[in-house]
Amino acid sequence: MRRYFHPDPADVCLPEVLFALSDATRLGIAVALADGAERTAGELGGDIAKSTMTHHLKILREAGLLYVRSEGTRCYNSLRLAELETRFPGLLDQLLGFAVKCGYTSADARR
Repeated sequence: MRRYFHPDPADVCLPEVLFALSDATRLGIAVALADGAERTAGELGGDIAKSTMTHHLKILREAGLLYVRSEGTRCYNSLRLAELETRFPGLLDQLLGFAVKCGYTSADARR
């Protein structure tokens, strides 16, 4: 079983979170996961190359935004909503809400 590094919520830094969300694909992934559901890279990626999707998911995970759970050969990604809300109250709601208002949708994760 593969183990992933997940930063402790106290070690999550605002500049890294903002950098991770500054890319349209990564922002689209966050919007797609904002409902609290777990999704595989394939469900999120659409026609994005597997290596590109892996890169984007790694940046989001290392920034502290994603939690990855392995089950067999699949990896399920979810936003660390509760931890991020504790660390940065209201930040993710504001950023993702603004992203949706500006037209970003989960389809942007497939570009």
